[in-house]
Amino acid sequence: MKDITSLVTDLHAPTIKKRQAAAVELGKSGNLQAIGPLAAALTDPHPDVRGAIVQALGRLGDSDAVPALIKALGDTEPNIRCAAIAALGKIKDRAAVDPLMNCVKDKDITVRTGAAEVLGKLGDRRAVIPLTSLLEDPFEEVRNSARAAIVRLTKK
Repeated sequence: MKDITSLVTDLHAPTIKKRQAAAVELGKSGNLQAIGPLAAALTDPHPDVRGAIVQALGRLGDSDAVPALIKALGDTEPNIRCAAIAALGKIKDRAAVDPLMNCVKDKDITVRTGAAEVLGKLGDRRAVIPLTSLLEDPFEEVRNSARAAIVRLTKK
């Protein structure tokens, strides 16, 4: 594996594949010093690179990545928003609860489903009210995730 300095440099390489590979390797490195450069690279124009960055931040699993992952919840690509939700679910930082509650209104079914699942895992009862709105969702998958999350949050 390359050293972290080379990988950080590769985050700005001219080719998509090289930037994507650098993000993957930084995530695997376990080096928390990679969080800042990865977060800064979230402005990459290519969605595959942004997706790899979000996954790398989740893999590093540190609360320092939460602000960047919250920012990624606003990405134009639904798969990147979903990856950010999954990463926030791995990190389990309560700072993600309010931004995730906003995701229950997302136009994408997978984003709403993922947000419901992660909100259920985070254990903050404030999420029950926004999750209740999903019980009327047109998609059964979303309704089921919301129902399961509400049960998880309200059981003693």
